[in-house]
Amino acid sequence: MKIGSLSEDLNSEKRISLTPEISKKYLDLGIEILINKSYGIHLGFHDSDYKEKGVQILNNIDEVINNCNSLLQVNLPEINYINKLKENISLIGIFNPFRNKEKMDLLLKKRINIFSLDLLPRIARTQSMDVLSSQANLAGYKAVIESFNEFEKVVPMMMTAAGTIPAAKVLVIGAGVAGLQAIATAKRLGAIVFATDIRQASKEQVESLGGKFLSIEGTEDLETEEGYAKETGEKFKLKQQKLLSDTLKKIDIVICTALIPGKKAPRIINEKMFKDIQAGSIVFDLAVEQGGNSAYSEIDKVVNKNGVKIIGYKNILNKLPLSATNLYSKNLYSFFLNLYDKEKKDLSINLKDEIINKTLIENKNI
Repeated sequence: MKIGSLSEDLNSEKRISLTPEISKKYLDLGIEILINKSYGIHLGFHDSDYKEKGVQILNNIDEVINNCNSLLQVNLPEINYINKLKENISLIGIFNPFRNKEKMDLLLKKRINIFSLDLLPRIARTQSMDVLSSQANLAGYKAVIESFNEFEKVVPMMMTAAGTIPAAKVLVIGAGVAGLQAIATAKRLGAIVFATDIRQASKEQVESLGGKFLSIEGTEDLETEEGYAKETGEKFKLKQQKLLSDTLKKIDIVICTALIPGKKAPRIINEKMFKDIQAGSIVFDLAVEQGGNSAYSEIDKVVNKNGVKIIGYKNILNKLPLSATNLYSKNLYSFFLNLYDKEKKDLSINLKDEIINKTLIENKNI
């Protein structure tokens, strides 16, 4: 079996799928690993680092495509590379099928087995494969660091001979993995942290990290069986807006992390609410690529609205590419092990396995 991995488009993605350390684990299974020249050089992984482990370095991406029967990627390859893929190979990565229908249709026509790890079921067996959790953890951390960097005051309370500077007040919207890490990071750096989520079950998690949970009436039923947030009705949205409008008057930094899988991000902070946000405050919208939780947020821009900075990065993990790669490559290897038949030395697509069944893209999935 020959596994390949292609360089990602560095204009939009700095993570890669294979580190030299993880490559050795595949090689120990008797699998050949193929990458193109300078595959990981931007992260400090030289071709010689891979060669030492036994990885084959080919001249270019086309050679990798022509010689492998499985591909490990972060994102979907560009269409010109998809057109060159051989039929019946397997493609594994984070492919966001709901927003990449054109590429998905093309891959399915070529009978390519597509496994998208953002569709992993939330069960105990997937914890080591859970790319959404590992990457969201880093995103929540970095969102706080970036926000504090833009904030023009100190964050922790400081007592000086000239007077006392109060601690910054942070509101985290959405207490999933990214939100909980944002709470923990902001708290460690000395902020007073508030959080809100439509899932009442989040209250205990928020409070365990030292945050103050802002409850909205009617949250108990707004959680799917998989633990994700549901879409809310109009009555609930009005209650949420009232609570947030009252809260935003005293908040310095807002971290928005609310997402609904496969759907546009819910708009939580609307234009009217900005009248309640004091000048000098920061709104960081981690959901900007999915439409944004906040009004005025734009991809890869810092927008100034009446003295309030609204920040949105398309891929905040590009600011932590080495850490993100180290975690992602381990997640990917754990997923591959579940898919690989060591006796047959090949992939075993057993649709009775919930992990394989849920992550395999078929026409019915999109």
